[in-house]
Amino acid sequence: MPAKKMSVSSAISISIAGVLLIISLFFPWWGMNFIAPQYPEGLDIVVYPNKLKGDIEIINGLNHYIGMKPFSEESFPELAYLPYLIVSMALFTVVVAFLRKKSWLYALIVVFLIGGALGIYDIHRWLVDFGTNLNDNAPIRIDPFVPPIFGENRIANFTTFSYFTTGSYIVGAAFLCLLFPLWKERRK
Repeated sequence: MPAKKMSVSSAISISIAGVLLIISLFFPWWGMNFIAPQYPEGLDIVVYPNKLKGDIEIINGLNHYIGMKPFSEESFPELAYLPYLIVSMALFTVVVAFLRKKSWLYALIVVFLIGGALGIYDIHRWLVDFGTNLNDNAPIRIDPFVPPIFGENRIANFTTFSYFTTGSYIVGAAFLCLLFPLWKERRK
């Protein structure tokens, strides 16, 4: 006996998840804010799935003094292909919504979780790389450090705040839309 298909409302919820993934491309996913006495308004690095924005040149100028290599879009090859991965994931999500098979939904959720874990790992990997591979000939010597992915950190006279932002919350909402059918279909 073939498995019963998920309800139309579950398919709609899964479709909404796919749309949300596409929408997330237009918003930043992560950022850092740097505050110091000379920059009380703060300096920002804002990371979109395909670009960096913010006070990159000023931050690179300051990071030079502690021997940190400069930030640029070229430094992060992920920015070149991440939008394609997100669009592929959104298309896969729409296919799952169309098929309305619970087994495909489970596979989609697993892919979503793996992608999220890899994304968090990748951010951490870059934070480790930039914070620990400091030039020994820098004008100001500081101990290697690893800024947190989320939260506050203090380096010299700078306090940094790392945070997830709009795009990440949209992706989180997409994930919740994938979980809704599991709750809705639990009795079937």
